[in-house]
Amino acid sequence: MIDRKRIQEIACGYDKKNIKVGVLASHSALDAAEGAIEEGFKTILYCQKGREKTYVQYFKSRRVDGRLVRGVVDDYKVYGKFNELMNLKELEGMRRNNVLFIPNRSFTSYIKIDDIENDFDVPLVGSRNLLRSEERGGLKDYYWILEKAGLPFPKKIESPKDINKLAIIKLHHAKKKLERGFFTAASFREYKEKSGALLKQGVIEQESLDNARIEEYVIGPVFNLDFFYNPLEEELSKIELIGVDWRFESSLDGHVRLPAQQQLGLLGTTQEVPEYTVCGHNSATLRESLLENAFELAEKYVKATQEHYKPGIIGAFCLQTCVDKDLNFHIYDVAPRIGGGTNVHVAVGHPYGNALWRTNMSTGRRTSRMIRDAIEQDKLADIVT
Repeated sequence: MIDRKRIQEIACGYDKKNIKVGVLASHSALDAAEGAIEEGFKTILYCQKGREKTYVQYFKSRRVDGRLVRGVVDDYKVYGKFNELMNLKELEGMRRNNVLFIPNRSFTSYIKIDDIENDFDVPLVGSRNLLRSEERGGLKDYYWILEKAGLPFPKKIESPKDINKLAIIKLHHAKKKLERGFFTAASFREYKEKSGALLKQGVIEQESLDNARIEEYVIGPVFNLDFFYNPLEEELSKIELIGVDWRFESSLDGHVRLPAQQQLGLLGTTQEVPEYTVCGHNSATLRESLLENAFELAEKYVKATQEHYKPGIIGAFCLQTCVDKDLNFHIYDVAPRIGGGTNVHVAVGHPYGNALWRTNMSTGRRTSRMIRDAIEQDKLADIVT
């Protein structure tokens, strides 16, 4: 792991009047970029050829006499592959341009975690050492943290033969490497039938199946709780709830829109087992009596990260939850960085973040406001790793 002191020295040596906010051009990049613009920073996005138009054409910024009149992308770099940004000259360029980099899930998917931890010597706004915890099955993954924190999560089923109620099998998609090959089963027999069909279709691979996590399926609505931890706050709560979102998943959402008779008509076809590919998000709120319970989850998670992953979480994080019939939360995933659903906040914020900050407050804007506060308070070292 790169020594944090080295990163702090780099950040503190930046020209504070010319800070740029950088982000990998995918996932939640528009949220991060729009939020940076709102807080007065210029942006630079790192794109991959073949998927760059969204950023370099359609959301490219235009300034008139220094005033932004359109778009959110001031500058950009286009690579043949995302991982080319690890070139030493590119990293030197980021430091020379006073770039503070906001990590998202695409960053940790397209760039090796080892490289991020050991070679990406550019200040990250957030918790570099927590990014690895998102890799399910690792020695100290987010399940390990949740257990240490005493937080609720779906019960693990050790063997497919032990499945005796509805369970979800979590593994990667064989062809869509960054997507899910999840499926459900209520018995070992159903597990064998579904996994066999998915293997035959090439949706999953045997090695991934052998190492899949199997856990009890929590029946209830999904709420992604988009939290923020501000280490600079000295008077009020350091934990903020910026917003709540939920997912659209293909082809799952298409299945549940079909009448039962049509669903039964899919039996025995290649469309029988739905896929869980995230393709969008929507905004949500919680009944107010559940908000205190949600904050308690965040408090315990933050405390556990501070104890086991010093300095602990910094900035945005997302607790992805299900709520059961008794209104209990179950955390089924954790994002120790800006969440994938925060684009629902772009330019309009969310009721919770807006109520707290008395303006349109998205997760991206909240991150850049922390950057601005850190610069003004001469505490940039406190928010980078």
